Amino acid sequence: MAGRAGAQRRIETMDASALAGLAGRHLDLVQAPFTLPRSRVLVFRADRAAVEARGGVGAGAPASAVRVHTSEYERRLDDCRVIDELTVRDASGLALPVTGVLPHAIEFGDGAATLTFAGAGALSVGGGAGLSVEWTTPDGESTRVELAPEAPSVRLHVAADRGVRHEASTSHRDDLAGTEGLWLDWFAKCPLVRDDLQQMAAFCWWVLGANIVELPGLGDARGVVPSKVGYVGVWQWDAYFIAMGLRHGDPELAREQLEIAFRFPSENGQLPDVVHEEGVLATSDDLPQADRDRLRRAGSQIADPNAPVPLTKPPLAAWALGKVLEVEDAPEWAERQLAVIRRSQDWWFSGSDLDGDGMPEYGHPYSSGLDDSPIFDGPLPTTAPDLGAYLVLQDLELARLAERYGADAAGDPAAHRSRAARTLELLLGMWDEASGRFEARAAGEAVASDAIVGFMPLLTGALPEPVLAALVEALGDPERYALPWSVPTVSAADPDFSATRMWRGPVWVNTNRLIVEGLRASGREDLAHDLAERTVALVVHGGGPHEYFNPLTGEKAPTATTAFGWSAALFIDLAVELSESSAE
Repeated sequence: MAGRAGAQRRIETMDASALAGLAGRHLDLVQAPFTLPRSRVLVFRADRAAVEARGGVGAGAPASAVRVHTSEYERRLDDCRVIDELTVRDASGLALPVTGVLPHAIEFGDGAATLTFAGAGALSVGGGAGLSVEWTTPDGESTRVELAPEAPSVRLHVAADRGVRHEASTSHRDDLAGTEGLWLDWFAKCPLVRDDLQQMAAFCWWVLGANIVELPGLGDARGVVPSKVGYVGVWQWDAYFIAMGLRHGDPELAREQLEIAFRFPSENGQLPDVVHEEGVLATSDDLPQADRDRLRRAGSQIADPNAPVPLTKPPLAAWALGKVLEVEDAPEWAERQLAVIRRSQDWWFSGSDLDGDGMPEYGHPYSSGLDDSPIFDGPLPTTAPDLGAYLVLQDLELARLAERYGADAAGDPAAHRSRAARTLELLLGMWDEASGRFEARAAGEAVASDAIVGFMPLLTGALPEPVLAALVEALGDPERYALPWSVPTVSAADPDFSATRMWRGPVWVNTNRLIVEGLRASGREDLAHDLAERTVALVVHGGGPHEYFNPLTGEKAPTATTAFGWSAALFIDLAVELSESSAE
């Protein structure tokens, strides 16, 4: 596959309008809603069965009604309903079907009417005289507005409390032009890649733009969230991966994601798990009460509000920073960020080495990013090979960046390298020769799970050859990790394997990207290239940058979120790298 795909031509020129058209092929109002950068308003297709039951559309006819929601932190989509059904009807009262979706407009009746945005908080629906616009709110109230020559459109303003205010308007064309112009400006930054990857890259670039939100309390900060459906915040790990893709088209926005992630360190240097519109999630005390009660009922000591556990994400900050700075240097900015990262790295050793053996542990599954992995089925804290690998990588990156930008911000390069060497020695002590894998430990006891965390030591680039050979063999073993679509997050031979359950088997783009990086660091460029090709092929095959994929079918897992931020960003990152390598 790698050789065939590598022969594809890289697209050299394509205007923003053409790229927007490519992205529009994926905007189905089901897996990809209609939205606007910085807006909290989302438009989906209405529930077809409900519309048919009310006589809004005949069986087998194209969908005609749409529904409107807001995007809110820690709230389910169904709890954020604004309009249950919005329909455009012709003069005879027939509902016009939805016949097209572009980033800037939803078309009804082959363009007889269109829906677009009128700024971030309002929708504009317009068409010819004789049409009418109807909508029903969750409380059952229905409104109908007749469009007239003197007022051929209606604006629907969505309030913070999800209320709707409407007004007649003559500005629909201006609204269309303004929304289209905003999207064209965004697509003008879309990276150009190989022709076989360009359509998906355009859609992934749309995902990143669509997932931009403003975070109240952070000024004009633009957070690119994992998804406007259920993930409205800036998770530390997500910010790193999202910045990796953004750097290829909008380095300034990429830097902004890192700034948000680094903006609220605790006094001891720990970075929070999430920055959201209501504050941060940094300890178990910040969890919703229902979550703490659920943990307490399960008998977990980490739910004790008198003993809060830090909640963070794995230490990949310096790695992400270095990647962003590769495309556009910013020395003064880099120095400010490095000072925060250095303190965060120090915190892992001073505040998260819970047994005092020199190797930090995860005190809570949230801090790993792999919350549901079977390595956390046992007691906490968990000593995990991925964390050890990330700590080695971060100290090595800090040493490299200190030599580039100065030790005042990043710390003494020699000290970072010395600590990396000590951590690597402890990490190698987690290698179990009998099983041929790195083993996690739960409260000091070996964990039997054969999980993807065992491949992350590749990132150190310093594994002994027998260890490296064993990991490469495992990646190529069809009984364990070489499934039709790789790399599963748990070995198929493990009793905990599930093709669809989060972090227990499905393929995630971010862990694949890290293994690609690790194979390169370990001198296995051919395998890294092959996995990169198979990862972008998975996203294309699966129909979009979903949260995670079934490793047996390559399709979206049933419970996975669609239009997922880091999957989109890392598809772009891999597509750019593969396109550059094929052009050499």
